[in-house]
Amino acid sequence: MDVKAYYGRLLCASMAVLLFSGCSGSKVTTKASSQLDHYQIRKIVLIPFETMTTPQAVSSNEPSLPVPSGARRSEAPIAFPPIRHQDVRTTHVVPPAAGEKITDLMLDKLKTRSGLQVLSPGDAAAVARELAEGTTSVPVPAHKIAQSLRADAALSGKVLVYQERVGGRLGADPPAAVGFEVKLIAPDGNVLWEGNYYEKQRPMIEDIVGFFQRYGMFVTAEELADYGATELAAALPIGSASR
Repeated sequence: MDVKAYYGRLLCASMAVLLFSGCSGSKVTTKASSQLDHYQIRKIVLIPFETMTTPQAVSSNEPSLPVPSGARRSEAPIAFPPIRHQDVRTTHVVPPAAGEKITDLMLDKLKTRSGLQVLSPGDAAAVARELAEGTTSVPVPAHKIAQSLRADAALSGKVLVYQERVGGRLGADPPAAVGFEVKLIAPDGNVLWEGNYYEKQRPMIEDIVGFFQRYGMFVTAEELADYGATELAAALPIGSASR
């Protein structure tokens, strides 16, 4: 069978499905605070991403991967839907290096937005060390770092899931899975915007949009993370995409 003809027919079929089902393939959800328009944000500081330190015990039959308890503290008043997925089957621990990797990806994406100055995670880490000197090991709040650097806001994040595929591009079991959240926090502590990304690769019959986004291949966790960082940076309601 001619490969081009096969994929051509497959693409036509998928477009027909999308016309009837709607473009529901987005892996990103966002929510903005009603107070966002009251702030002028031109300079932000990117806080190094944290990683979820407790294993994620999940079931194939029940929704799982809720927003961590930190997102429900007083620093995050926005009601936000949990990240849910019904087909992650094992308990998984996020690798410590995943936070640094996704921080770097977010920095690269944010630096391409015009009208927005981004202070580096290194600047944020240095200020956090200064502010924490002589205190307990409790992390320095993001809004305190924004205050110290005279930034209009801080962008912080947490990696909830980072699972590498087992296999190759033509087949993986399990496939890669990545999930993380970001929060835009004003110097006064108000959470102005939140975004969540979660994706575990699925077969075409379960996720036709994702199948074509990945060209019918099983990608790595870093490739999923790059996609998530691109989408969340594009959804950030400050600055604008560079032309």
